[in-house]
Amino acid sequence: MALPIPSFYDPAQVAEVYIERATLVAEAAEAYQRQYQIKPAAEDTYRIVAFGIDCQVGFCTPGASLFVPGAVEDMQRVLAWLYAHLDKITSLCFSLDTHRVYQIFHPAWWRDPQGRHPQPFTPITAEDVRSGKWIPMRDYEACLEYCEKLEASGKYVLTIWPYHVLLGGVSHTLVPALMEAAIFHSLVRKQQTHFEIKGTHPLTENYSVFSPEVQELRGQRVGAFNEALFRMLLEYDRIYVFGEAKSHCVRATLYDLRDHIQAIDPALAERVWILEDAMSPVPPPPLDPLPPELDFPRLAEQTMADMRQAGMHVVKTTDEVRI
Repeated sequence: MALPIPSFYDPAQVAEVYIERATLVAEAAEAYQRQYQIKPAAEDTYRIVAFGIDCQVGFCTPGASLFVPGAVEDMQRVLAWLYAHLDKITSLCFSLDTHRVYQIFHPAWWRDPQGRHPQPFTPITAEDVRSGKWIPMRDYEACLEYCEKLEASGKYVLTIWPYHVLLGGVSHTLVPALMEAAIFHSLVRKQQTHFEIKGTHPLTENYSVFSPEVQELRGQRVGAFNEALFRMLLEYDRIYVFGEAKSHCVRATLYDLRDHIQAIDPALAERVWILEDAMSPVPPPPLDPLPPELDFPRLAEQTMADMRQAGMHVVKTTDEVRI
């Protein structure tokens, strides 16, 4: 049976930015736990982790520089799901995309021969770098190698993004309504929420929570697969995945998860449950013709098909959680 929504939660506030009301939430959590006799997470015999990817103000709040259309409704649906199944969800784990001004995918990193920075959503190819169409502010050889490796992977070309989720800024924070749910879950289930920082290296994008797009440049490591996080998640009997964006960070994370599961034991894919109505794709850039690698909605749907084929479950937040 689904648990009731706590009185402090208002779905209309999901689109708002505000300071989390920790004291109010804590008082509600104590009363809620007593009223519904919810056991501590440590007593769960079947363990479920809800894995939220980049559910941050910078992606989920209207007016943010990289707001993903549909993200507010995604968060509303996942919040209703989290509250309804609070007694079954053992742990919450959230990734936080984390950037600074000077990173390879931000405008300040590049200029043209006239000194102008690229506009957001400008694709930069290896040929653009070789021809001098776009000039990096530093590390020319590494930037060229980065573009070459990115294109060779067949996943993306380098895309210039608006400044987003800057460390220390408001856009970096978890959606406040979701943060309150994390506090509530933590206190009702007596379980600490796990936060995973990603995306800090200036010379690579880090769409996947587990690893950067490129791991080595000029013979130097710029990142590695996050084995500790992978093993932590696979300790659970079930992993529910949601977040933003379906075409980028969720997509890359799921492919990493699939590939490493297949390398260990393909049967483990059955533990992964994807909440497909709690994630949305980035809209495609206004290019005509649109290159296939920039058709983000198409890439997102292909991901769902690939994960089903791998043995993962693709479900909705309205589906009953049966243990």
